Formats: sequence, structure tokens, C-alpha cells
Amino acid sequence: MGDTRIVTAAVLIIGNEILSGRTRDVNLAYLATGLTQLGIRLREARVIADVEAEIIKAVNECRARYDYVFTTGGIGPTHDDITAECVAKAFGLPLIRNPEAVARLERHYEPGMLNEARLRMANTPEGATLIDNPVSTAPGFQIGNLFVLAGVPSIMQAMFDGLKGRLAGGAPVLSHTISAFLGEGVIAKDLGELQQRYMDLDIGSYPFHRQGKYGASFVLRGTERSRIDGAAAELRTLIAGLGGQPIEGEPAER
Repeated sequence: MGDTRIVTAAVLIIGNEILSGRTRDVNLAYLATGLTQLGIRLREARVIADVEAEIIKAVNECRARYDYVFTTGGIGPTHDDITAECVAKAFGLPLIRNPEAVARLERHYEPGMLNEARLRMANTPEGATLIDNPVSTAPGFQIGNLFVLAGVPSIMQAMFDGLKGRLAGGAPVLSHTISAFLGEGVIAKDLGELQQRYMDLDIGSYPFHRQGKYGASFVLRGTERSRIDGAAAELRTLIAGLGGQPIEGEPAER
């Protein structure tokens, strides 16, 4: 038997550029997908300004509430990259110039190119474990259950892919999708009752407009295939009883 415990996570997206709309976040979707594949439930995501007090508050709230917390952004060389400093304060640890991180940067940059600004990227809380950056060398870091990642998507993705082996997932999340050309309002009451009978599952309803008609896809998620299969069978009967035709998966566009 695998681990049946539910393992949870939160993502903190740090950066004024996200809140201003200047940069569009794509990291959340990547992390959500990757965590789900590992059997880790992403329960919360926050977008936070480059404000010390806000970052410290969010880090401490989330690391106490969830098994894992991931931050993206704020670990570059400029003055507004304050994530490492804030994390150190959140954990009550001194911020140090990490010797191994410095060594990696020294190997990466040409002689004379490693200035003080770039050396800031070697700062971590004391006792942190580095997270490899195969794209541009400057590492992220882990302290406790917190993983501090870059904001640049290609770097963040490489960091996350490299650290996945450190994560202990729970039971994998399984899913099954059934669609129908029925309005959500038509099926809402019966769908709610189905959810009450299967409280161990997450039943989501997602409306669409295809083939010139309105309908909805119903996604059943859980950790036990037999329960999902049972709910799917009831859902098919429910759809047929309302005059609809159950469609396995998503309906074709045309």
C-alpha cells in the first residue's frame, strides 16, 4: 500500500511586476501540475508585493499550515530582490554569504564580472540547502519545508524538476472526466447530491460552448479508482435521466 496521507503545499509568487501586470505569471500552472503528479495537493497560492513584512507574514503562515511551501521570484541581483533576506527573518536565522553558492558563481562568471550585486545571489539563511540552477547557475535554496525558487520561468522549472526527488508525496490524485451538453443549472441539484454521497471525492463542473451548444465537463478527482468509477457510473445515469448523452472525456471542438 502507498502513502494514503494527504500531503499539502502552498505557492507564494513574489514580485511587484506580477501585481502590476507587467509580467504574466506562468509558474503557478507548472508547479500545480508537477505537484499533482507527485500526489501533493496545492491548497493555496498567493501573489505578494516586494514588501518585507508581507513576505515574512506569508512565509510564516504558510509554512505552519502546509507540508511544503514554494516561493518564486525575488532572488536576483537587484535592490528589490529581498526574498532571501525575508526568509531568513521569518525563520529567525542570520542571512549569510553561502560559500558553496559563491563558489558556483565564481565558476560561472568571467574573472572580474562577479560584482557585489551578483554576489547577493549567494545569500541564504544559515543552514539552507542549495537548489541547483542548471540554466544560469545562481542557486535557489531550501530551509525547513520552504523551497525558494527563481521567478524566471525557465530557471524555476529547471530548479523544480531537480528538487522533485526531495518531496514525499501522498496518494496520487486520480481523475475521470465525463461531459454532457447540459446546462449547469439543469444538473446542479443532482450533482450536489452526488457530491454528498462521495465526500471523499472532489467533483468539479466546468462549463463550455462547443459545436454551437452549451454544456459542461464534470471532473471526478480522488485517490481510490473504485470510488471514482462508482461516482462516474452514477453520473452517467444522472445525465441520461436528464435527457443528456454522457461523453467520456472532453467533447470534440467540432
